Amino acid sequence: MLEYNISGTSVAHTKAEFEVRNHLYKFGITPEDDSASPADLLVGAFAACAIKNVERFSKMMKFEYEEAKVEVNAKRQDKPPMIKEINFVLSIKSDDPKLNLPLLQKNIEKFGTIYNTLNQVCEIRGEYKLID
Repeated sequence: MLEYNISGTSVAHTKAEFEVRNHLYKFGITPEDDSASPADLLVGAFAACAIKNVERFSKMMKFEYEEAKVEVNAKRQDKPPMIKEINFVLSIKSDDPKLNLPLLQKNIEKFGTIYNTLNQVCEIRGEYKLID
């Protein structure tokens, strides 16, 4: 089993940050701060999971691609506050005939850590498409 160890700190009424693998990430804790919120970071982790898995499965499925892009829209309910719905479009620029888009979709949805975690608590709908 993998473990993740993160440390975070805040200075009251001003700023907050956490460290992951010697990289510092700042985030907003006050309404005046326009930095990414924890919810933004969660949705960003979902986007990162999709992109990382395109790279991961391109090696396993032996296809080439030039670029992958994901656009994510998440909906938050107020009471209790939580992400209820995630909609996304994952676009891949590739002319490789070995790219099997339905199989890539199946693999991302079966083996994506963040995808599977969020899928337990909210509805996820995605579109996978090839772009020129």
